[in-house]
Amino acid sequence: MIDLMKLSTEGRNPSTMHLDEMSPRELVGAMNVEDHKVADAVGEVLDEVAQAIEWGIASVRAGGRIVYFGAGTSGRLGVLDAVECPPTFGVSPDVVVGLIAGGEGAFVRAVEGAEDSLTLCGEELDAIGLSERDLAIGIAASGRTPYAIGGLRHARELGCHTVAIACNRHSKIGEVADLAIEPCCGPEVLCGSTRLKAGTAQKMVLNMISTGVMVGLGKAYENLMVDVRQSNEKLVARAQNIVMAACGCTRAEAAAALAAGGGSAKRAIVALKVPCSAEEAASRLERAAGRVREACAPGR
Repeated sequence: MIDLMKLSTEGRNPSTMHLDEMSPRELVGAMNVEDHKVADAVGEVLDEVAQAIEWGIASVRAGGRIVYFGAGTSGRLGVLDAVECPPTFGVSPDVVVGLIAGGEGAFVRAVEGAEDSLTLCGEELDAIGLSERDLAIGIAASGRTPYAIGGLRHARELGCHTVAIACNRHSKIGEVADLAIEPCCGPEVLCGSTRLKAGTAQKMVLNMISTGVMVGLGKAYENLMVDVRQSNEKLVARAQNIVMAACGCTRAEAAAALAAGGGSAKRAIVALKVPCSAEEAASRLERAAGRVREACAPGR
């Protein structure tokens, strides 16, 4: 039998021993106090997160992908981060991929036993054609989930850079990865419920990795999402607002520049700031590897 109580994520929190006697206001106050510890825990692993970002940038530039995999809440967080990248950064769904033990259906309904397989994740990674160009990131709050351990071992055998994200130090998944990111938030308010502080810490780390990689690939200008896809009315307005903020132009000017640039906020911004035609803006962006600041520089 696995002794889970040795894991900090499974320990009992002395501050919430009377959780069942707390009023709703007392309960949310206790949770808020504990949640404040999460950012501090993530702050202790920033060097490791930065290394993961550097590997992610290199992988995508080389034609590879960022591939997340995990079980339960950890797997859902990876899938969530992956599916938010295309609309936010204008990348193909193949650039950031999320796998969850038990398949897509496990996102909304638990699949019992899937996380206990050491071979299942490797089979799923083979099914999506994992190669040495990809960055493989295994996620497990406990740090001991067989599904994630097996996936990391398989990815290393293929020559991938591998990253483990866990919420216990000296984790099992950390031992089988090239890089371990282990924000330790301590015992949960509700003993063993790692969807709480541990889940929040994992989400924060994943936010940093995907955002850092995409910014490094030129998906931002200043702090603007310049590769946002205009897939609905809200995002059409957002694209116009981005161009207006970057160029100090009117909405009509932004809309016209976006139309001329085929809906690309990057092209619209470069065309307005240089100024130049949409065609010249596209050429400048190509020479600048998609980075707006460099594309607007003299001599481009």
